[in-house]
Amino acid sequence: MTPLHLVVLSLIPGFLLGGIPSGLWIGRSRGVDLRTVGSRNIGATNAYRILGARWGIAVFVLDALKGASAAWLAGWIAAWLRIDDPHARLYAALAGGIAAIAGHVFSPWLGFRGGRGVATSLGVFLAIVPVPSLLAFGLWIVLVALSRRVSVGSIGAAMAYPVLVLLLLRGAPDRMLLVAVSTLVAILVIVRHRANIERLLAGTEPPILGRKAGERP
Repeated sequence: MTPLHLVVLSLIPGFLLGGIPSGLWIGRSRGVDLRTVGSRNIGATNAYRILGARWGIAVFVLDALKGASAAWLAGWIAAWLRIDDPHARLYAALAGGIAAIAGHVFSPWLGFRGGRGVATSLGVFLAIVPVPSLLAFGLWIVLVALSRRVSVGSIGAAMAYPVLVLLLLRGAPDRMLLVAVSTLVAILVIVRHRANIERLLAGTEPPILGRKAGERP
């Protein structure tokens, strides 16, 4: 069994795990189809607005767990196959994680439609490189608190994340690979927020907390 086989074996379960529509299932358990209300997105932000904070946070956590589980699963597969090469294990974790992000964005259970991939990406990178990921999550919290808009936090954290990986993983043997992968994921997250970016530029992006867009203090 070669490292390439390990990478390939990590892709399909990662994609299927990532595609699990957590938000849709939680919404349906509350009598709501998130695809038909609000932003019509099955992600945590729409769940937060429609179902309330508790359920929005639950969707966020479950989506993050999908990503982390896909990365961890690669390690379990490597252990089962008795592959000890740390580089091979990292490549497999990245392959499984990227597949999970793709599965979330293009869910095979929902006609290849899905969310924006923020929480799932966080879960993947928390499992692989926790320190830069925790700092990016902290930045996300700060930006959301200051702007009251989740999209601002998500876009800002995505832009900062490859820089954090570059700065904090000095000396790591696979540093540039991690920078490249995190850059590609950041681009995907930003592209998935293109409608939000248009609304932010137009001043019509609704806040997650407090007053509605355009409302006076």
